[in-house]
Amino acid sequence: MAAQHSQGIQTLLEAEKEAAKTVQQARQYRVQRLKDARSEASKEIEDYRREKEAEFMAFEASHAGNTSNAQAAVDRETEVKLQAITDAFEVNKDAVVKKLLDRVVLIKPELHRNLKKLGGSEAQ
Repeated sequence: MAAQHSQGIQTLLEAEKEAAKTVQQARQYRVQRLKDARSEASKEIEDYRREKEAEFMAFEASHAGNTSNAQAAVDRETEVKLQAITDAFEVNKDAVVKKLLDRVVLIKPELHRNLKKLGGSEAQ
């Protein structure tokens, strides 16, 4: 009976060792799957980042020419406006100088409007 009892205990210990080994293998497998999933996710993220960077570079390259065209258009428009201002100055400068000189040289002495009001109410 002791031999059977000893053999039963031995069988249980072996089964326990086998179960522990299976649990350990399952844990290692899970850890390995997590590592694989992380590396796969990192790879996918890197691929996606490269793809979006390439799209952005293409977009930037296609629109970079538009900014230089827009800048050239703005420069032309600025030149036209400056020329119009210069032309208006040349046409009107003599008349403006004459008006300024007339205001400075031809003085009409007259009473200030407040003094006129004050003088008019005292007369009544």
